[in-house]
Amino acid sequence: MDENKTCEKWLGAEAILEKDFLSTIYSIEFVVGILGNTAVVLGYLFCLKNWKSGNIYLFNLSLSDLAFLCTLPMLVRGYANEKWTYGNILCISNRYLLHANLYTSILFLTFISIDRYLLMRFPFREHFLQKKEVSILISVGIWICVTLELLPILLFIEPTTANNGTTCNDYASSGDPKHNLIYSVCLTMLGFLLPLFVMCFFYLKIVLFLKERSRQFTTSLPLEKPLNLVIMAVVIFSVLFTPYHIMRNVRIASRLEIWKQTKCTQVIINSFYILTRPLAFLNSVINPLFYFLMGDHFRDMMVNQMRVFFKFIRR
Repeated sequence: MDENKTCEKWLGAEAILEKDFLSTIYSIEFVVGILGNTAVVLGYLFCLKNWKSGNIYLFNLSLSDLAFLCTLPMLVRGYANEKWTYGNILCISNRYLLHANLYTSILFLTFISIDRYLLMRFPFREHFLQKKEVSILISVGIWICVTLELLPILLFIEPTTANNGTTCNDYASSGDPKHNLIYSVCLTMLGFLLPLFVMCFFYLKIVLFLKERSRQFTTSLPLEKPLNLVIMAVVIFSVLFTPYHIMRNVRIASRLEIWKQTKCTQVIINSFYILTRPLAFLNSVINPLFYFLMGDHFRDMMVNQMRVFFKFIRR
């Protein structure tokens, strides 16, 4: 009897998370993310005259975030109304763009870490990876690579139709779980763990470089900010993306016939998986604050442009 009551509570919690939690959090992410990323894109287009490799990666990162954020209003309405009214094509393309943002963000953040290390080692930008042309080619390559690696996801996303309407299922709740799990694990390893390893490797090299520099100078104050940025970047990257990838694979595995479990266990797993989804895409909100506003030179340039703009309006 107690088990049935517990299961009923989890069923109620799952319904609340699916309807109210996701629609509320995604709405907040949309409003804050649109403002931040629009400011970044406009700032780069109208304020930055001398583009460098890091700026190119950050600009593409903001474009990726904006593409994802534009899909959120449909998702919010779908979760709030508990049905999807935009058709199967928009459902599949919506889920596809959502994952495209996730994995392009991971790769752009990884190349930003490489660029920062090269900037410290080669401050006069003599390394070929620091050239603008090479950065543009790498950015194009990232978009193509992510597009190709996500093509199989189109086979797994399946909107379902019931008496109360159509539901646009998330990726982990769609398709054949046996084949889906194999693909999801491969995507986790190649799309997340490998870039995470590369990022940690170069950020470790940055830390070692900064420590070596601190021994050569009497004060380490100029090095505190880049060191803090390194630590924050790795922590944010790990905290946001790791829970989602773990729970996504667990969620798919819970749907396998060979994994004998109760309905209640599946509900509990799905509830925790729902919690990790908006957490993973919170990076679209944090990216402008962390990578754009923390840059003193670019921030000062934006402030100066805003002052000129407001002076022009007052006239």
